[in-house]
Amino acid sequence: MSYLKKAAVRRAVALIALVLLWEGLSRAGVINPFYAPPPSEVLRVVITLFVERTIFTHLEATFFASLVGLGVGLALGVVLGFAAALIPWVADVLEPIMLLLNAIPRVILAPLFVIWLGIEMPSKIALAVVLVAVLIFFAVYNGIKDVNQLLVDRVRTLGGGRRVLLREVYIPSVTAWVLGSLKVAVGFAFTGACVGEFVAATRGLGYLLQFAQSTYNAALTMALIFLIMAFVLLLFFCAEAVERRLLRWRYRGSGARAA
Repeated sequence: MSYLKKAAVRRAVALIALVLLWEGLSRAGVINPFYAPPPSEVLRVVITLFVERTIFTHLEATFFASLVGLGVGLALGVVLGFAAALIPWVADVLEPIMLLLNAIPRVILAPLFVIWLGIEMPSKIALAVVLVAVLIFFAVYNGIKDVNQLLVDRVRTLGGGRRVLLREVYIPSVTAWVLGSLKVAVGFAFTGACVGEFVAATRGLGYLLQFAQSTYNAALTMALIFLIMAFVLLLFFCAEAVERRLLRWRYRGSGARAA
């Protein structure tokens, strides 16, 4: 059995042991079920949400906001990153703004977006876009700055202009940086959508989470946290699959070195 398979088995065993311990302590009265319901109760709530079909409208809202925010944030981050890396005056304007946005917890912008855009979908998308765009901006910006200057000089010596540099040097270099940040970007997009819904919304997983908190419903709160984690992990693995497919050469090289 390979190391990765052994690690996966150990993690699964540890998780199952933790769940069983939690269940046992809850049933024995050691853990107060009002504050930490047993896993069986949390699972019952999750099943009820799907059986009664009350969750689907909220899932649709959260997924729409997070996926649109992810797409727009990726495009915006790539465009701004290229512009800042290749045009000095754009870097002078953008870099301080992006550094400031990166230095603060960007989720604090959620109330401001609600004031500007209202409690419906645009404010959630805007927050997801900001979270993703800043991350991707620095991935692209640093990716271009990390390109070996000798390679750039050789292309220029051979007569290659900016278009050739973009196609043959900068884009291949930046692709690895962007795909490496894609998994984090997925989590940021989902975070933006959920936080925006938590602040003010009429539907969405964040809205349901805020409702569960306001009614002190720990079972529903944990069920929603579990669902959010599950969907983020699903998107995370999809992003990882895209990265592995587009960067096959990197993983083949790693496998050959490991062998």
